[in-house]
Amino acid sequence: MRGGSGCARAGSSRPLVPRREVQEDELSRFAARVAAQLQGPEPGPEAADCLQRLHLVLAASKSPRRLDAQLVELLQAVLCSPKCPEQIQLLCAALLREMAPCDGLRLSCHRIHDTKLLSLVSSVLLAQGEEKAAVSAVGQRVVKALEGRLPEGQSSRYLLPVLSNVVSLSPEALTEEQINVVSKKMADWLRYASTQQGVAQPSGGFFSNPRTRQPGPVTEVDGAIATDFFTVLSLGQHYTEDQWLNMQTFSMLQKWLLCYGGKEMNTPNSGDKAEMDRSVMSVVSASSTSSRLLPPRERLREKAFEYCQRLMEQSNRRESCQALKKADGDLQKACLIEAVTIMDIICKQDSSYVYRAASFLKILHGRISGDATYARALLPIAQFFLNHGEMAAVDSDAIYKHLFTDIPAQLFHNSSLAFEFVLFCKDNSRLFTETSSIFRQSFPNLFKFLAWNSPPLIAEFVDILPFLLDAGTAIEIFHLLLDLPCLTAALDVQMRSSSLPSAERAACDPAVKPAACLEAFRNPLYRSAFQYLLRVESVSEDFQERLIPLRQLLGSLASSPRVMQCADTVPVLLELFFSVVAEFADASLINQLVVLVLQRSDQLYEIPAFKDDVHRVLSSQLVMLCKLRPALVVELSKELLEFSGTVSNVQNKEPIFTHVVWAIGEYMSVSYDKRCTVEQINRFFEALEAVLFEVTQVRPQASVPSCAPRAIAVLMTALTKLAARSQDLIPRVSLFLSKMRTFVQSPAVTSVYCEEDREEILTRAAELMNLLKMPSVAQFVFTPSVDVAHTRFQKEVNDTLPSALRIVTRLLEPAPGFVPG
Repeated sequence: MRGGSGCARAGSSRPLVPRREVQEDELSRFAARVAAQLQGPEPGPEAADCLQRLHLVLAASKSPRRLDAQLVELLQAVLCSPKCPEQIQLLCAALLREMAPCDGLRLSCHRIHDTKLLSLVSSVLLAQGEEKAAVSAVGQRVVKALEGRLPEGQSSRYLLPVLSNVVSLSPEALTEEQINVVSKKMADWLRYASTQQGVAQPSGGFFSNPRTRQPGPVTEVDGAIATDFFTVLSLGQHYTEDQWLNMQTFSMLQKWLLCYGGKEMNTPNSGDKAEMDRSVMSVVSASSTSSRLLPPRERLREKAFEYCQRLMEQSNRRESCQALKKADGDLQKACLIEAVTIMDIICKQDSSYVYRAASFLKILHGRISGDATYARALLPIAQFFLNHGEMAAVDSDAIYKHLFTDIPAQLFHNSSLAFEFVLFCKDNSRLFTETSSIFRQSFPNLFKFLAWNSPPLIAEFVDILPFLLDAGTAIEIFHLLLDLPCLTAALDVQMRSSSLPSAERAACDPAVKPAACLEAFRNPLYRSAFQYLLRVESVSEDFQERLIPLRQLLGSLASSPRVMQCADTVPVLLELFFSVVAEFADASLINQLVVLVLQRSDQLYEIPAFKDDVHRVLSSQLVMLCKLRPALVVELSKELLEFSGTVSNVQNKEPIFTHVVWAIGEYMSVSYDKRCTVEQINRFFEALEAVLFEVTQVRPQASVPSCAPRAIAVLMTALTKLAARSQDLIPRVSLFLSKMRTFVQSPAVTSVYCEEDREEILTRAAELMNLLKMPSVAQFVFTPSVDVAHTRFQKEVNDTLPSALRIVTRLLEPAPGFVPG
């Protein structure tokens, strides 16, 4: 752009100019040049160049820009000038739209008869905002122009895009009568457009032939002469006016039917008119007279339905036309998708079309379901049968089965299709769960979209996941969420394997251990594990043990950006998983989940940050499950004892270990489960005592285990709680607590823990020792009744003890200045 930038060149003494000032300077300069050019006798190419540059400056500006009032007035005058070149008018309108809302606008569409100019002025007026009065005024003028006979040289096709914008901004801008007028015209444009090609406009050159050859008929996509009515898929060198209107009508048909295709609006005498329409319908049905006698909206639905049928027939010709261009093929698919969607809308508004539409769409599905390029068209077909399958008395499970089985497995890597597919599932999740079990059974396939396309799809899966979960799928989905990054890696291996030459895809020798993922994919020993990970539907068999070696092998892809992005989505979905499951889980499911949390804590994909995040989520959700069902601590005492008694878990799984120990100390009590015995309490005490001894033992020439101070505090507290419930253990825990000062003051510990952490450990030990000096009080504090226990929930496992502990500590400590005798 002329005028330079705001940065001084290297070595220049010119001061740096703020970018905003440069933009303001550029804007003023271009505005002055534009004004000078537009005030000339006839704006030409230079004026067009200035207008384009000014538009570029306005469009590139982040903040709203205001032009001089005189220039705004000049732009409006030039726009409405009959002598102004069309390019200049287009640029003036674009500038006025860019400045919207624009002060000093005096444009009006009421007295404009030129349809091109009416279109430009209307576009400026509609860009000013969504004021219903202004939108309504534009709508009234456009409908009036469409309703009457246009002057010679004028065209209605400039007005339909404006009308489409009016409908989008304010559907109520049109009256009942106007809706009927436009509906009648749209029906005619759809069904009765010419089947002859348009005439080429003469160039006017020296060699132009005054005897123009008569145009031939339009053709189908395969080159055959069209024998039925014109549609958007009909081909020709040139198009007539009504053919352009036909194509424009189809482009706005879905929007029009959604707004006005249903019941008539509540207008004066609408009841009488509806009664008359029903009478007309009965006469039409009885006598099979022309459809022109139908009310306008019903007639439009009829012609729209016929148009969609015709498009489906035309799309069938592509199979016999190998030379069809890709662009034409894409147009066919887009038109087919639109046609199916419009059929669905029509059937919602008039159920008499359901049976016809269902038979057509069944045939269409059978024809295109084997062609992956038509995958998008399968979504509106499935939507139709979701909405109308019951009324059509059609078994739609085969359609859903193909949709959820083949498409995600084959096209998970197509990002745009993935978004459309997942959005379709999100919008229909409730309907699917109410009508078919296939949706829930296919969740392993659906998650391939997320595994490959996360994080863009995470928001949609947050909405979908609750509908996939029930008592039958919860366990398998839990495993799948934890293995989601592993699934991403497996999909990557699958894609790379499929791109190899056939000779390299042969099975490997099972006796040779694979050195790389691609080799493992072809190795029979790993085949079942890959097949399970890449399964298309839910299975009841547990493959987790067989996934361990595959998970380790796929660790070589852990640094892949796609795998790491997928790993980032897992904690969010895990938290959602537990919150949903908590609403319906019974005792058996809760117990299963707790056991799985313990088992899977060391069976995770090898991404350190991922493992830390998952451990954090699992630990917090473990507390939630224990709160839901405290009795699980007694029922799962074997599993909890084994986990909490393993010293390595203190370092490797500190968040989960700490919460397990807290749950043992909190809920291993007869207050929560009458089945709790002294023997169980003693076994847990001995296991936790051994762990605490191991992590606090200071040996010569040995380093202190890397154990978080929080874990030591929780272990001390849990042991004290257990001792309070089996008071023969009090001397043992008191002796242990008395040795904590020696542990904390050892050089090895001071090099690991900060002063604040060491002080907290000592304070907690002192509080617990003081409390154990009064066993009856300790039992009350640590073994509250069920009613008291349910009034308080300890959110943080390293919180300070209840106020009773502090009170006891103050009672037992001597007052300041007191000297014992």
